[in-house]
Amino acid sequence: MSNSEEREEKSFDSVSQGLIRAAQTADIELVWDRASAQTPHCRFGVDGLCCRLCSMGPCRIIPGRRDHGVCGATADTIVARNFVRMIAGGAAAHSDHGRAVAINFIKAARGEVPGYEIKDEEKLKKVADVYEIETEGRTKEEIAEDVGNAALQEFGQQMGEIKFISRAPEKRQQIWRELGVVPRGIDREIVEIMHRTHMGVDQDYENLMLQGTRAALADGWGGSMIATELQDIMFGTPGQPWSDSNRQALRSQVNLGVLAEDKVNIVVHGHEPLLSEMIVVAAGDPEMLELAEKVGAKGINLAGICCTANEVLIRHGIPLAGNFLQQELALVTGAVEAMVVDVQCVMESLSQLSECYHTKLITTSEKAKIPGAVHMHFDEEDAINSAKAIIRTAIENYPNRGEVNIPEGEETELIAGFSHEYVNYMLGGTFRGSYWPLNSNIIDGRIRGVAGVVGCNNACVVLDSVHVPLIEELIANDVLVVQTGCSAITAAKAGLMQPETAALKAGPGLAEVCEAVGIPPVLHAGSCVDNSRILIALTEMVNVGKQNSRLSLGDDISDLPAAGAAPEWMSEKAISIGHYFVASGVYTVFGVRFPTTGSKALTDLLFKGYENILGGMWACEPDPSKMAGLIIDHIDKKRKALGIEGARERVLYDMEMRRQLEVE
Repeated sequence: MSNSEEREEKSFDSVSQGLIRAAQTADIELVWDRASAQTPHCRFGVDGLCCRLCSMGPCRIIPGRRDHGVCGATADTIVARNFVRMIAGGAAAHSDHGRAVAINFIKAARGEVPGYEIKDEEKLKKVADVYEIETEGRTKEEIAEDVGNAALQEFGQQMGEIKFISRAPEKRQQIWRELGVVPRGIDREIVEIMHRTHMGVDQDYENLMLQGTRAALADGWGGSMIATELQDIMFGTPGQPWSDSNRQALRSQVNLGVLAEDKVNIVVHGHEPLLSEMIVVAAGDPEMLELAEKVGAKGINLAGICCTANEVLIRHGIPLAGNFLQQELALVTGAVEAMVVDVQCVMESLSQLSECYHTKLITTSEKAKIPGAVHMHFDEEDAINSAKAIIRTAIENYPNRGEVNIPEGEETELIAGFSHEYVNYMLGGTFRGSYWPLNSNIIDGRIRGVAGVVGCNNACVVLDSVHVPLIEELIANDVLVVQTGCSAITAAKAGLMQPETAALKAGPGLAEVCEAVGIPPVLHAGSCVDNSRILIALTEMVNVGKQNSRLSLGDDISDLPAAGAAPEWMSEKAISIGHYFVASGVYTVFGVRFPTTGSKALTDLLFKGYENILGGMWACEPDPSKMAGLIIDHIDKKRKALGIEGARERVLYDMEMRRQLEVE
């Protein structure tokens, strides 16, 4: 067990610090204790130099002493195999999410799943156009069924090209085709990685990476994009008038202070919104509210963890309880009647931790069961009743609540729901919506460039300690930041997603634009599959130049003054995301550490060679200020290449500046 001082240093966030202390007082083990117990980490594993693909090993490469595995595999081969298997794992997770959505989408179109419907008909027709599906004179349900079937077919497709590739800039498509990395089918590319990395198959690190690239693109421009687009059509596109006559982002709150002392608290956690959407509907049902009153509660309070949180936030304004490393702390408050989980990023420790409190940990997916948890199968064909059964279990648990420790007055406000469509509207209005103003302000120098800051939390670094300083330094240097996933939740907790933040923390040019448009300098775009929104936004920035040459920022994503970062990444999904951004032409910086350092040849290919091959490349830098410097230098390099550079000094956003500019 770590001591109190060590525990406090594990979070940048004062709310988490307080709950970490509470857990220590109760002698309860948390993720940081388990992370500490695992140190020192195996250097072979950290560097990607351990191979356990057959029973002749495991084999470990020691440069200069043991240069080959039993089969003769070199460090380059072993590290490349491990890296592309991470891509396969991440792509599989995102794509299986997309598959589940596509299956339910078809059922919704057929009227087989009560409670689900086609809400955004305008977006449905746009996606139908990509799939070359006729829309004239047909009902939205007829169109939707064909769209769903076409999307579902792409998972098992064996030849040809996945359709959303056609959305990328023409030059980008040409690069992919020349390299032979256009995905043929989503599942095929993942399976082929597993085949190629089997003992004795592909032993050329460059060739392995070509297949890794193809699988990553199958994620970003395939499974993830399918998930985002079909979810928007079925549940409503954030910021679009699918629920009322007004287009608007949503104001909400974030951090564990959103839990209510006098209500039944239900925390939804995971990634697939098929469940959480129905939980939102059922929680407002008069029958459920009456039942809550009968047990002495004043209502039902929903909050979210991880990307499920982001999904219900951007469409319903449901508050964010926290990000990945706060999932255990939600239980430590003693105020959570039920934590309802589906898939991805759910810690097995929650089961044991829930025994220390009254919380019911409820698993809902047949893909993801946890020993000790209550399993309540979520049936999409009877979704509302499944959701009510879950809520009823939480309500019945309310009288079992003991002492609570909810951080008071610690929640922060945020604005969320910046889909590509809503940003388009915000920049130009109903009849002239476009990215023209964004390109214009980049060319004029008010906005230096754009950065997508995304990804996870990692127990190897202080919670939120890399995300926040990085983002603050970027916006201070007039870089507009777009976020998804747990990184977005981090920025929201730090008050960076409020419009008022622009005047306090952004550079003068970015602040001027934000004030004129009415947006924060940091935009919440959704969950981790919604990184596909960023791909579409970058493509639109390229397309603007085709419409008006004076607003051109080049003819490919790689020409844009843009970059990506995952400051505290930890999952295979992050590697897949990072690589599909690199493959799309984006300079992408990861923090913490990088899993290819055991192979100089592969690392040089990723960190240097890919700039000439793919137009984008990887970088790794754990220090947030140095990471910001890399991103800003890259943006300035791209501005110079476009002929729009100007002499500008970099603003170093230090701790003293943060103290002076606290957002109330």
